[in-house]
Amino acid sequence: MEKRIRLSSIPILLFIFLISVIEICQYFFGFRIGFLGIEPRTFSGIAGILFSPLLHSGFNHLLANCSALIILGWFLFYFYKDIAWNIFFTSWLLSGSITWLIGRSGIHIGASSLIYSLAFFLFFSGIFRRNQKLWAVAFITIFIYGSMFWNLLPISELITPGTSWEGHLSGAISGLICACVFIRKGPLPDRGIEDMIDDEESEIEL
Repeated sequence: MEKRIRLSSIPILLFIFLISVIEICQYFFGFRIGFLGIEPRTFSGIAGILFSPLLHSGFNHLLANCSALIILGWFLFYFYKDIAWNIFFTSWLLSGSITWLIGRSGIHIGASSLIYSLAFFLFFSGIFRRNQKLWAVAFITIFIYGSMFWNLLPISELITPGTSWEGHLSGAISGLICACVFIRKGPLPDRGIEDMIDDEESEIEL
């Protein structure tokens, strides 16, 4: 159990290490590569679908995303270890693609869309599956990150100028899609009494 807890932390910590190194290099070498972010509905902005989650506007932006990434990433790789990488990269590409389609004019950067995708995947996947542990994960997610809902709306940009609510909304949509697409993969429902009765009846019939 302890080994699995440690191993589940490694992928997301490596990702955080990568985005931290990128931000540190930008700071100390005095260059910014934010232009590699998502520029909606432009040909050059398509590259941002790949690079946007790796880029941040500063250390405050980076640190704000890291805490959520650690928690949600650990949940993902611990409870969904067999499909975690599929979910992670599908969330990455799908949320970026939707942002490219619906985002306002400008350059969208940051891992927030990925965070929203993971949060909504964990919530809806936990609700969809008849598994008590995943239900607990779903409600812990909504308890910790319930306030994220307001950042899905245009009003969030009025409160925090420069916020990409479109990226947040894109992440939420992609998380829900992932929960539906991967509903038959990953952790199985708990085996209740009805399931055991069905198994016994099947054995008698055979």
